[in-house]
Amino acid sequence: MGHVIEPILRRGLAAVLALVASASCASAPASASAEPGPSRHPSAEPASAGSTAAPSSTPYLPKPTGSHPVGTTSLYLKDVSRPDPWVPEAKARELMVSLWYPAKSPGHRRAQYMTPKESELLLGEGGIPGLRLDVLSETRTNAFTDVKPAGHKRGLPLVVLSPGFTKPRGTLTALAEDLASRGYVVAAIDHTYENVATTFPDGRVTTCVACDNDSKGPEFWDKLAGGRAADVSFVLDELTGSHPKWKGASLIDPSRIAMAGHSAGGASALAAMAKDDRLRAGINMDGTTYGSIPGSGLSRPFLFLGTQAKHSPGGRDASWEDDWKLLTGWKRWLVVAGTEHASFTDVGLLADQLGIDYGADLPGVRALEITRGYVGAFFDLHLRKKPQPLLETPSARYSEVKFCAPDTKTCE
Repeated sequence: MGHVIEPILRRGLAAVLALVASASCASAPASASAEPGPSRHPSAEPASAGSTAAPSSTPYLPKPTGSHPVGTTSLYLKDVSRPDPWVPEAKARELMVSLWYPAKSPGHRRAQYMTPKESELLLGEGGIPGLRLDVLSETRTNAFTDVKPAGHKRGLPLVVLSPGFTKPRGTLTALAEDLASRGYVVAAIDHTYENVATTFPDGRVTTCVACDNDSKGPEFWDKLAGGRAADVSFVLDELTGSHPKWKGASLIDPSRIAMAGHSAGGASALAAMAKDDRLRAGINMDGTTYGSIPGSGLSRPFLFLGTQAKHSPGGRDASWEDDWKLLTGWKRWLVVAGTEHASFTDVGLLADQLGIDYGADLPGVRALEITRGYVGAFFDLHLRKKPQPLLETPSARYSEVKFCAPDTKTCE
């Protein structure tokens, strides 16, 4: 297959944009920012290009909050039933998936966050002073490679994670590790040719062919969401079917599966739920949506979690208000003061550690604490039936989090 190791992201991303704003597939285009009303067509939104300093220590992910050690492994999956949507000459859709899971005991080898080449392609042509392009490959994780999973047959819920447009699956690692430490199996999908770097077992590194599309209007985002929904269904087949591709798959409870995603991944959660009723609940983290809910509505639980500046009712993005009317089951709309688009992923956390100002007032470590807390509470409620007061009323512990009422266009 072609499209491997292109010159580093010929698109010439600006310094911080290379690290942060390319996480945003679901932000209004910069060219449209002066127009009245929000955009329904997500693309990169420039972030603040602040000064940088050489990192003072090795980047790291905060320890998970659960009681279990965390194991991880990667799966190569090939869907021969369909061609790749972005590279039609590829007669099958190839995917890389990372799994995190509760482990019986810690291992001896921590998982690598990403390869040096993936770090290089993610950081792109930023030219940030004092920053090595391979620095993210040194990020210290908390998961151990290929250790034995803990649990009993059909005892573990499964959460699927989908990253933002241009972002590899690894940028959701801190959230995935936390969920696994709390007793979930987590499957994060690299949607091939939609991110800056996917590394396959044979050494190929595919880049973002979809980024080269000159017209990113509604048809583009519909195609992307539909393709991601198909990816999710295929991964569920491979994990819960009669011949699963993971040796620990018997631990997964197929009746307790849900999905969360950031940006385009969050928007795609709705498309995937509309297509596949195995997904019992979903979360959209700061993603503009684009008409994925059928007119008959969606009755399964759903959580919106986003930036206060953009995703408050009556704000720049009206798509959540449209979706809210079609969500007929349990639902919550939360916004977090002081956050930016990247705050809900590892990107904001690591930007802080590397001395990069990406425009957020809330520190990345605090944003991660909030994201882990509310995402974990949502899945504990809907996949484990454990009451969660955190989701019922504003919390003094998380005063940055506001509960929104779209009918009155208020958040408290």
